[in-house]
Amino acid sequence: MPYISGVDLPLLRSTFAVVERRAEHAVTYFYSHLFWRNPGVRELFPENMVPQRDRLFAALTHVVTRLDDPALPGYLERLGRDHRKFLATPALYAAVGESLLAAFAHAAGSTWTVEAEKSWSEAYGLVADLMLRGADESAAAGEPAWWDADVVGHERHGDDLAVLTLRPRRPYPFLPGQYAGVSSLRVPRVWRTYSLGNAPREDGTLELHVSRIRGGAMSTALVAGVRPGETLRLSAAGGAAVAATAPGGLRTYICAGTGWAPVKALLEEAAGADPEAEGRIFAVARSREYLYGREELDALAARLPGLSVTYITSAPRHPRDQATERLLTALRACGRWPDHDVHLAGPPGFLTEVSEVLAELGADPARTRHDVLPRVGRFTTRPASRAEWLLEPPAVHWHDPAARAPGAF
Repeated sequence: MPYISGVDLPLLRSTFAVVERRAEHAVTYFYSHLFWRNPGVRELFPENMVPQRDRLFAALTHVVTRLDDPALPGYLERLGRDHRKFLATPALYAAVGESLLAAFAHAAGSTWTVEAEKSWSEAYGLVADLMLRGADESAAAGEPAWWDADVVGHERHGDDLAVLTLRPRRPYPFLPGQYAGVSSLRVPRVWRTYSLGNAPREDGTLELHVSRIRGGAMSTALVAGVRPGETLRLSAAGGAAVAATAPGGLRTYICAGTGWAPVKALLEEAAGADPEAEGRIFAVARSREYLYGREELDALAARLPGLSVTYITSAPRHPRDQATERLLTALRACGRWPDHDVHLAGPPGFLTEVSEVLAELGADPARTRHDVLPRVGRFTTRPASRAEWLLEPPAVHWHDPAARAPGAF
């Protein structure tokens, strides 16, 4: 029984399987139809629509594949809450629904029947209602659509990395290990997600650790452009990679690159609440100059004497992948993996590779916590036939798969 009740679940999924094989075409048609029929809507979206299109299909796939998941209504309500930052109104939801059905009809061809249109129309109506309910409840509780935060510090670490210190103008609730959507007037209408690099502080300030991505307008603006005195916008904090280890329980922290940010926040929390914590920390970087948080980690390790610290980098003049290979060797030399809670943070490929090895070593996947950052860029190649689809289904990336996807309309 689907939790989006009253719809033909097999029909929805079979229709979507056809549309998904023409995903790029379908999404291009969707946005063309939306902007043509609703000219004023275009100004709500970023100038560069390529990443936006990929996020839309990731969000659609997340919903369609989980229509029988009891967590789906809660996910949709949280998604609606998050969409307040896009100034999403009931009228916009209606326009999106009209264009989505038009795009599906165009891409599905002969498989788009009267029954399919009816089922998709009902399903979208239920989805929109849940999202609007989440948005309304958020507004009624006094939660803003976004938080304005002043930049009060900007520290560069080499050419491609910066740590920004922000002071939100009103209290910003979050838990160590969570992330926030970030927007800057330097890159209008674009939101990108970054982990928060500290536990809550008395002065309310926050840290963002940003690594510049080649071709990434937001990361470039935050690393090389933004200066103290400017204002950024923050969405509500999200993510499930928060601490859940009982006091005294064993834990392992593994971070690569700016994955140090959420691990730093978790360690700060542990140093205050569980200073007798036992376990291990692995800090990985492609080379020594990228171990930008070493002094802070050494200071935290002194407050957490039960946690051993291992720094891992590639050898001089060796490929950066050697750091990951060295990490995996070190992990295989460790024991008692079934007894450890594991916190893992880093680039998507790193997370996938390390998670697979941890599972082989006996770490409990349910106790291995991380959030997966969505890839930004063009669609990946999708299977063209049912056989290819069965043997190699396409991967879809989103934040916190159990709770939310990254897509906006």
